[in-house]
Amino acid sequence: MTATTLPVPARRQWPRRAKGLALPLALIVVLEAVVRLGWIASYQMPAPSEVAQTLLQLADGALWKHIGASLSRVLAGFAIGALLGLVFAAWVGLSREAEAWLEPTFASLRAIPSLAWVPLLLLWLGIGETSKVTLIAIGAFFPVYLNGVAAIRNIDRKLVEVARMYGFGPLRLARRVLLPAAIPGVFTGLRSALSLSWMFLVAAELIAATRGLGYLLSDGRETSRPDLVLAAIIALALLGKLSDGLLAGLEKRWLAWRDTFDGTDTKA
Repeated sequence: MTATTLPVPARRQWPRRAKGLALPLALIVVLEAVVRLGWIASYQMPAPSEVAQTLLQLADGALWKHIGASLSRVLAGFAIGALLGLVFAAWVGLSREAEAWLEPTFASLRAIPSLAWVPLLLLWLGIGETSKVTLIAIGAFFPVYLNGVAAIRNIDRKLVEVARMYGFGPLRLARRVLLPAAIPGVFTGLRSALSLSWMFLVAAELIAATRGLGYLLSDGRETSRPDLVLAAIIALALLGKLSDGLLAGLEKRWLAWRDTFDGTDTKA
């Protein structure tokens, strides 16, 4: 297939990705020039080349240990929080009675900042892995729960009525109508939950950890090494982007049946 016969999204894919790289590359060039010219003190903002050198040094061994520790915590906490979020979202979304019992409590709990959980979890669960994974699970739970409930409640009532006219039972109704209609909203919640999982990870590792990217942030602060802090932030950003990209790819694959507006055909 020649380039001229490729569909429009395929032809525009690489130029669009290149546009996404333009801003980060421009910032890197500007920061490098500003630091080299002495407009910003290097002990406050190291040059990007210095940060890259720190990343290369860490990549010789220590970095992978910290990435492995953080990644395992995020995956465990995200899986637990997302699973519980989906269960409670289905329960509350399908039952007004469950909503009356649970929603006031959940509304109060989700207003609690992440750092407020840390002292309590340390008292209850200690400084081991359990407290860190629990904190991440709390962060992942609420986006999945909120978006799941909203997705179920926003399903067109006519779809349910037509399915019942054709004799769909509860299980068949859930599998053929409710689940496909709610999946887009569920994926939105999952992606938000994954982002929050990385944020809650840093909150956990900044307080009590001897390994992980959050620990690197704390170590860089205590040793007055902004290059180490920025290296840890870049690693977190890359891991967050990679994990979100994997989930976005899964979403695109599972929702390929949708015929939705993609922002390309804007002309009348």
